[in-house]
Amino acid sequence: GGKTIRITIGSPDSWSIPEAQARARKIQREIDDGLDPRRVKADAIAADVSARETTKREGVLVGEVWSRYVAERSEHWSESHLKDHQKMVQLAGQLVRGRPSMRTQPGMLLPLMKLRLGDLDSKTIESWAAKEVKQRATRARLAVRLLKAFLRWASSEGDYASVVDVNAASGKKLRDILGKPGVKKDHLQREQLPVWFAHVLAVENQVISVYLQCLLLTGARREELAKLKWDDLNFKWKSIYLADKVDDGRSIPLTLYVGYLLNTLPRRNEWVFSSPTSQSGRLVEPAIAHRKACSAASIELTIHGLRRSFKSLTEWLDTPAGIVAQIMGHKPSAIAEKHYTVRPVDLLRVHHQKIEQWILEEAGINFDAENVEPCLRLVGHPS
Repeated sequence: GGKTIRITIGSPDSWSIPEAQARARKIQREIDDGLDPRRVKADAIAADVSARETTKREGVLVGEVWSRYVAERSEHWSESHLKDHQKMVQLAGQLVRGRPSMRTQPGMLLPLMKLRLGDLDSKTIESWAAKEVKQRATRARLAVRLLKAFLRWASSEGDYASVVDVNAASGKKLRDILGKPGVKKDHLQREQLPVWFAHVLAVENQVISVYLQCLLLTGARREELAKLKWDDLNFKWKSIYLADKVDDGRSIPLTLYVGYLLNTLPRRNEWVFSSPTSQSGRLVEPAIAHRKACSAASIELTIHGLRRSFKSLTEWLDTPAGIVAQIMGHKPSAIAEKHYTVRPVDLLRVHHQKIEQWILEEAGINFDAENVEPCLRLVGHPS
């Protein structure tokens, strides 16, 4: 612009005269080319800073980003979903709370946590999956689902978007390695009820024993029953409120035998199925005791199989499908069910009580509700 501009190239202590002259000539050439030397210098600095940041992002470990991901997203997850993420990256050999003789196994995703985020590509994940699927196929498929969600989150974060490969866990080859999950059909047969009840009633932990029986007799989901609070029970009007994962919640009948079982439990805190050794104060892992009981009874049955058993056993009584679906918390499958059919808890109780009575008769359990005295016990105070 016709003005003289002074540009400092450095300290005289660092530049010799020939070096300064060479630098001046270089600047003059930039001017002759129509460039502003100040802008050239600023662009060079910006490029250097960008290169340094890219190098830093590429060098970040998957474990560091995973920790940030869990910290930011955990408030939107259920307790069990958070626990899945934590178990996937847990270290080996740590003490298991409440079980001094047990140590944790290494998390399935732990080997990937030690890699650089930029190195987490499809080939690496496929190689990892090929090893894990041989031993724990179901857990491997769960791990990949969690990993895909993690990569989608990282790709939306400015710090990692240019580094992460969002499709690294989404390829067809990876799906072929993992295979398709089989459809589980485990459930209790009618003739298996006596032996199953016999071994579950023999479980030393009373809370677990009652919990398993209630799962079968209510058809409830594992977690919604485990999170049952004393305030959710109405012994006067015989109803149970469950925090449904589909809707805000639902009320089901408190049948006679289930009510009797719940009345036998100690009130240690707010949770119906409490645990003095659990950090949360409630029952967390009943599957171990259930597997032992089923093994002794020579029955192959999962915890979720009890919910499937409830639905299957109602077929013997020709219970209306809408009644069973409402008790179990399934979404209505027809327009009439969704918009026009409203069943109060009293109507559900008529059918639910018949279902319970039939299951107990088939199991060989003689239960006379009229001759059972209430046995509610208070142990300590709610914490």
